[in-house]
Amino acid sequence: MAGAGTDIHLVRGEGGTIRVTAGPAFGHVRTYADVATVGPDFTRSVLDVAGAVLVWPVLGSPGRPVAEVHDVGRAQQWLWAVYGERVAAAVHAVSAGAQEPLVVRESRDHPTALANAAARLGFGHWAARWWPASYTDGIPALEPDVLGLELAALTHQCQQLFDDLDEVDDQPDDCVAELVEEHRAALDPLIQWWRATPPPADTAGHLESVLRLIGDAADCAGLDGPELRRLHSALDQEQDHGRTVSAASMPVGPGALFARQGGYALAAGAPFVGGGRVIARGSGTNDWRRCPPGFVDAAEDAVSWTARALGARRQIEVEVVAHVAAPAIGGPLVAEVRVNGGRPNRVPLTRRDDVWAGRADVEQPPGSHPSSTTTPPHYEVGVLLPGFDPGPGPDGRADRDAIRALARRRLADAAQPTTYDGSDTLSGPFLAETLAATATSEDY
Repeated sequence: MAGAGTDIHLVRGEGGTIRVTAGPAFGHVRTYADVATVGPDFTRSVLDVAGAVLVWPVLGSPGRPVAEVHDVGRAQQWLWAVYGERVAAAVHAVSAGAQEPLVVRESRDHPTALANAAARLGFGHWAARWWPASYTDGIPALEPDVLGLELAALTHQCQQLFDDLDEVDDQPDDCVAELVEEHRAALDPLIQWWRATPPPADTAGHLESVLRLIGDAADCAGLDGPELRRLHSALDQEQDHGRTVSAASMPVGPGALFARQGGYALAAGAPFVGGGRVIARGSGTNDWRRCPPGFVDAAEDAVSWTARALGARRQIEVEVVAHVAAPAIGGPLVAEVRVNGGRPNRVPLTRRDDVWAGRADVEQPPGSHPSSTTTPPHYEVGVLLPGFDPGPGPDGRADRDAIRALARRRLADAAQPTTYDGSDTLSGPFLAETLAATATSEDY
């Protein structure tokens, strides 16, 4: 019978980069090239830290991350705390020329506190990028200011993962001050939510933990302002005199504290009034990777199109359900249309209430005749943002469905009252998820 512990695998890649893989984090793949490329990019959470990039699978148990270590000296400050001292020594040995691949048996079976907090931070950044908010699928958006402040708190808690080297710029996720400044508008509502939530409820403990970390982070970063002064005052009052709980001090529900102007009314815009004969219609592909968050509703059928014959011309109309936060102007979103596998046609889209919409003539398929009605052309329609788009990839429908199921499970869990124990495991809901779990269709 094998002894307790976890096998940590080390392998050297191109340029001397060292991969560290703990157990079956991504199945049983062990080659350097495969470990961090299993599944589409929206199924992985990523964190840039001192001397390395950490990667976790979003679907399934996160465990310890896969680490791509490119600067062993800088990474030594956290390697031992995430993987153990034996692994830190083995990484140093491999960088010095030791034979590899190596397998190190780490006696600790469960991830360390820093590994858990890092996994939660990585998942939070994933949620800010990939959360499948959809009006039509019934998955509410996460309040960005609430999520941003909790990310600031977690980043402060994970400072051991980052260093202060000014000459390198490879730690974009070490952004405590920026997150607090960008999302400070949510501080007063968070304080009010905390004051109106009776302990020992899990949400009260969670709120207090996040608020205290934000206060510490602001002090360390030298930040000031009326919202932060009110935060320190609230925390001091709770410590010195106890917190007065009054549910009456809060509006109907916590969602009302963060209500944004501008409702979301599905199909509010005036529809196209197109002439000509309809020759085809259908749904397009909503590949999440091809435009940034906050532009398009994440539903699989968010893209719809209608092809019309106008004499010898062929015209296509495209409508895309907009994300609740989609910009009204300035976003050069386009639809990409292929006819019978031909070259792509670009259709500019503009925001019209709750949809992106556009129309354009498309080229006839090679060898077709305008008057032919026997063989309708095959249309492929997708949506993208030029300059952001990485290009089409393999169909990720099954993975997108799995992400939607994950979001629904997390929201269902967030709606269940539990006792907050102060842990930072990935299983616990974010405050933004707790808030979203109380939302109705009118809220988003």
